[in-house]
Amino acid sequence: MLTLYGVYRSRASRPLWVLLECQVPFAHVPVTQAYRLADPLAADAPLNTASPGFLAINPSGQVPALRDGALVLTESLAICLHIARKHGGAFGPQSDDETALMENWALFAATAIEPPALDILYTLRDKPEGSDAILAAACDRLKGPLARIEAHLTGRDWLFDRFTVADIVLAECVRYATGHAPALADFPQTRRWLAAAQARPAFQTMWAARLAEPD
Repeated sequence: MLTLYGVYRSRASRPLWVLLECQVPFAHVPVTQAYRLADPLAADAPLNTASPGFLAINPSGQVPALRDGALVLTESLAICLHIARKHGGAFGPQSDDETALMENWALFAATAIEPPALDILYTLRDKPEGSDAILAAACDRLKGPLARIEAHLTGRDWLFDRFTVADIVLAECVRYATGHAPALADFPQTRRWLAAAQARPAFQTMWAARLAEPD
């Protein structure tokens, strides 16, 4: 059985959504981030990213991690793609070309979307000095990548001819920017696509579990 390590309030949300879409049985070990705990090595601390038991699984001390038999993966997007390829049916790639394109969208999400989108998320959360300038700069960095998504989605519902793991890995990165309305204001097709992805029952189940976790 697959074992997924990580709490919902982490990048584990991505593979957890994928697992729910694929309806594949899995064991979930809710490893929390060490920085969220006053003393992650205290005797009564929950299993966390500084726990020796978890560091034996991922020496980098980050979640999520996936164990699939002897295989251990420690990058969220790689985990998502692996689950979809192995268990997803039409949700995963159906050819070598689709495999390459889904990997391309995942890397695009991680490199072009996630960094400025996280700048927006953390700025809204932490409100550092110069927040307005940070937000404006992040929105400016997102314009080109979002324009690419917008053009691709014009006239189609999903990134491919059906909903796939590529939609999840991209949507989860775009989500970080949605707290700042100006970021997506000029991209109606992207907003429509994101709303449709997040209306899916598997996302709703994942999100309810995320909201039920402590901050």
